[in-house]
Amino acid sequence: LAAGGSARSSRAVQALPVAPPRQAPCGDTSGFEQVRLADLPPEATDTYELIQKGGPYPYPQDGTVFQNREGILPDCAEGYYHEYTVKTPGSDDRGARRFVVGDGGEYFYTEDHYESFRLTIVN
Repeated sequence: LAAGGSARSSRAVQALPVAPPRQAPCGDTSGFEQVRLADLPPEATDTYELIQKGGPYPYPQDGTVFQNREGILPDCAEGYYHEYTVKTPGSDDRGARRFVVGDGGEYFYTEDHYESFRLTIVN
């Protein structure tokens, strides 16, 4: 993690009796809090399903390369991560919620516009 970065959220998540989420081939994800997709807002499932289908996406920024400028995610090659908007009901813009998806199949959820991430169990 970059200095001052945090991979944890203040919200507790119980132990999960399911397969662990994918490990990024270019970095360690063991320090990230894990959350099941079903425990996220329903809009997260909608976005996940759109990603699985390859779109169409509601925003032109969806599917673009995520640069990891914050340095919180594992340090992978440029172009490894892509970002997708998780709609926020009542928001006049894209809101702060996103999935950042690694080419290895890892799903990182942020609800605070990249200040923290949770590794999402999608299966």
